[in-house]
Amino acid sequence: MSIIAEVPGFIQVFSDGFVKRFAPEIASASQESAGGYKSKDVVIDPSKPVTGRIFLPDIPGSCSCTLLPVLVYFHGGSFCIGSTTWLGYHHFLGDLCVVSKSIVLSIDYRLAPEHRLPTAYDDCYSSLEWLCTQVTSEPWFKDADLSHVFLSGDSAGGNIVHQVAVKAMRNNALQVNIKGLLLIHPYFGSDERTDRERADGAAGYVAMNDMFWKLSIPDWSNSDYFGCNFEKQEVSEAEWKEFPAVVVYVAGLDFLKERGTMYAEFLQRKEVKKVKLVETEGESHVFHVFYPKSEATSLLQQQMSEFMKDN
Repeated sequence: MSIIAEVPGFIQVFSDGFVKRFAPEIASASQESAGGYKSKDVVIDPSKPVTGRIFLPDIPGSCSCTLLPVLVYFHGGSFCIGSTTWLGYHHFLGDLCVVSKSIVLSIDYRLAPEHRLPTAYDDCYSSLEWLCTQVTSEPWFKDADLSHVFLSGDSAGGNIVHQVAVKAMRNNALQVNIKGLLLIHPYFGSDERTDRERADGAAGYVAMNDMFWKLSIPDWSNSDYFGCNFEKQEVSEAEWKEFPAVVVYVAGLDFLKERGTMYAEFLQRKEVKKVKLVETEGESHVFHVFYPKSEATSLLQQQMSEFMKDN
């Protein structure tokens, strides 16, 4: 049995299909308030399984006269690794719920290569359906305002945000109003290389991205699969005009910065009503997960909060 794909310290894929993941430090949920919020784990679909973690900011008094927006978050990891239980995500999302005064629902979806795309898209979309069914029965959602729902995620999670938004836009029966999308360092690709991907010194990054896409997309597809290359997805002109407001966050030192910028420019060409591109200079890919208490992460949380308030 040999290793056919590997990122040291994160994942090994063996020739017989066995996958070994190396999880970093994880954080347990706690229903005791700490840092201005509390958290608990929930089961969204036990048959798959799909689970989640709710982050609830402290609300003074026994009840609140103001409903809180809901931010549904999808973690990154190139569709193959990652969890909302990772320590970096736990701290980032807990602090974000405090800064933005929102209820955060973070989703653990099924991972590739055991569950290739579009599984992650379907799992994450199902979390919105679950949210609709739970808002009247889950005590932690008693102050949730489903008329102000936001979708956010980093890296592969940013990619998922786009796909879930398209699917939600096409389902009039879904009882949530998605007001905005917040994509952090989104993970996209295509068969055609970009200037940065063709540049000297890029071969290692390109090879790793190619490996992850090969593990994630259907066996019959290539990097022009609609989930990889957003330009290949069939969305009508009328649908683009109904697309929610979008902010794309990119990092100056991120190899994927070019892809994120291309996504924002693509939406602008499609005349999406509101598209904003925000760059964090001097930072790398998903810095907010590796350094959740940094000044750059704090600024990102403030920027996200302002976008939510404005939309």
